[in-house]
Amino acid sequence: MRLSVAIDGPAGAGKSTIAKLVAKEFDLMYINTGAMYRAVALKAEENNIGDKDIDALCSLISTFEMKFENDDLILNGENIQDRITMPEISKIVSKYASIKEVREILVKLQREMSNKFDVIMDGRDIGTVVLKDSKFKFFLTATPEARAERRYKELTNRGLDVDYSTILEDIIKRDYLDSNREVDPLKKADDAIEVDTTKLSINEVVKEISLSIKKNLSVL
Repeated sequence: MRLSVAIDGPAGAGKSTIAKLVAKEFDLMYINTGAMYRAVALKAEENNIGDKDIDALCSLISTFEMKFENDDLILNGENIQDRITMPEISKIVSKYASIKEVREILVKLQREMSNKFDVIMDGRDIGTVVLKDSKFKFFLTATPEARAERRYKELTNRGLDVDYSTILEDIIKRDYLDSNREVDPLKKADDAIEVDTTKLSINEVVKEISLSIKKNLSVL
């Protein structure tokens, strides 16, 4: 049986950072599903394909060959990690991620990965949709202010000129869109363990999740 770990939560809750460290702890393949949706948004914008042009979007995605190397997303042989994490992509990704047909294609790809490898995935519908049969589900959360501060530091450390209040506004807006979309909304799976990361260090969160996985592995 393949080991699969699901980590869900809103933007800026620390999902990717935590998932990467847990992946190393248990020798898992880390799959950032949010990056996959960001890739769709990036390429749709570059090709002037709007979120209402479903056929064109599906055709575009059919040309994608995606894989992860050193935690970076490689699309058709190109490392696009820095480009998909820019603020302008963060602002638009939700409208593409809410499209039923887009989600169906990417969820299929994500499930195929989990059938081939031991994986840890982070996103917004991993525990409820993609890996709904996983025995290891976690829901990370934090206050909007804490998440905005983390994103602000991340972007300024990259030399970008950003405004904290704008980031906070975007996070609150995205929380609403992700939680209220019609298709696969962001929500905690009934059997997921919730971890509030607001006042916890990265190492404290990783330890809590790792201990839970080890405990449950021992009884499987």
